[in-house]
Amino acid sequence: MSILPICITGEPVLHRQAAPVESFDSALTDLVADMIETMHAAPGVGLAAPQVGVGSQVFVWRYAGGGAFDRHFRNVLQLDDGPSHGFNTAMDGVVVNPSLDLIWDEEGPGAILPADPDIVRESEGCLSVPGYGYPLRRALGAILRGYDAHGDAIEVRARGWLARIFQHEYDHLQGTLYVDRLEVPYADEAQRVIAERGWRTAGNTWTPQERA
Repeated sequence: MSILPICITGEPVLHRQAAPVESFDSALTDLVADMIETMHAAPGVGLAAPQVGVGSQVFVWRYAGGGAFDRHFRNVLQLDDGPSHGFNTAMDGVVVNPSLDLIWDEEGPGAILPADPDIVRESEGCLSVPGYGYPLRRALGAILRGYDAHGDAIEVRARGWLARIFQHEYDHLQGTLYVDRLEVPYADEAQRVIAERGWRTAGNTWTPQERA
C-alpha cells in the first residue's frame, strides 16, 4: 500500500465527471487500499479517486460518529434510533459506481433546522482545499447504492454527518467541490483564498505524512 499525493483544486481531474469502473480487478483493489491508507494519513473522513488523480467512480469513507453536528441535532436526526431504522450501519467502506438519493426532510423533525447553516457545526472541509472550512447546508439523509471493490452490490442508508460525507464524496465524482456549492459570503471568501494560494491552475498537490 502507498500514500498517494492529493490533488488540490485547479487540477482538471477534480473538475470533470469521473468515468464508471468497468473492471473489478486487482488494479481496483490496489487503488482502494492506497486510497484508504491516504485517507487515514491525511487524516480525512472520505476520499474520492479524482482526489488522487484517478478519474474513476470510486470513493472510500470512514466516520467514528459523535461529531458536533450529530451531537447537537441528535433529536432532529433521530440518531438514537439509528440501527433500528437501518441507517448509519456502515461507518466505513468503499463504493464503486455509486448512485445517491437525498432525503431533505422538508417535512417532519428535520424541517426545524435553522434557515442558515451553522457556522461551526455545519462547517465542511476538503482535502483538495486543504486548511480551510466553510459552512454548507446538506441534506440530512442519503441512500448510497453501488458496488464494493469485488463487484457485490451494496446499499447504505445514512443520517447526519455520514450522509454529508456521502454527498461530499459523491460530488467529487461529478466534478463538483464543496466550495462550488457555497453561498455568499463564504463563496467569495473561498474563491479569494483559492486565488491567493495560486490554486486556480493545474499541478498543485500535497502528500500526507504517514503516522508512526
